[in-house]
Amino acid sequence: MNNRDLDIESPFPISIKELRARYLKLYSGAINDVLRFEYQMHATSLPSSFAPLRDHMKMVGLAFTLKGGPDITTEGEMEMRAEMLEALHQDSIVVWDCSGDTVTSQWGEVMTMAALRAGCCGAVVNGIRDTNAILHQQFPVFYKYKSNTGMLGRFRLYHYQKPILMGEVVVKPGDVIFGDIDGVIAIPQAIAYDVLLSAEKVVHKENEIKNMVKSGMSPTDVVKNGGYF
Repeated sequence: MNNRDLDIESPFPISIKELRARYLKLYSGAINDVLRFEYQMHATSLPSSFAPLRDHMKMVGLAFTLKGGPDITTEGEMEMRAEMLEALHQDSIVVWDCSGDTVTSQWGEVMTMAALRAGCCGAVVNGIRDTNAILHQQFPVFYKYKSNTGMLGRFRLYHYQKPILMGEVVVKPGDVIFGDIDGVIAIPQAIAYDVLLSAEKVVHKENEIKNMVKSGMSPTDVVKNGGYF
């Protein structure tokens, strides 16, 4: 049995499957607006240098946090990686604090295979390699750079499933991670369901605003009718 076969209890009023499906119909701008205006949370977006491997890639899941950094020691490294991969769970998103590394690739073909087998839904990581193999597996990855330099002897995993700092955002295990063409957002687990409801309302409202604009209504009248730009 692997983690894909296990029932992960939902911390939300709905199943994680439904939560993911509904979030996937949204976009990051609407979610960010809700967090800024309703919750006064101005630091929820991960560094803008993280971009999807392909523009169409979207991901939603529960943060599975990792911390690592440049390190030339290798003792116990492979065992730690294997332990981490076996701890991955259904509907997770790997979020890797790489301590500013700009040289090595922390994610590649075999890591993708293992993550998919565990039911993982995506990854946020500094460096990748085996790009064609990742694309072939249709695995959403948000990354900073590509490098053929592997980790062993250059970078190592320190720990996992502890709070990490991604730019100005503290990401905790179980937070909801959303990524699309405009970047990655971390939504605290405690408010993730309410944020979903509010963001769905934002999308509905913006559809109404777009219809006003399409009808030929002036920007001033759009604002008078409750619209915005």
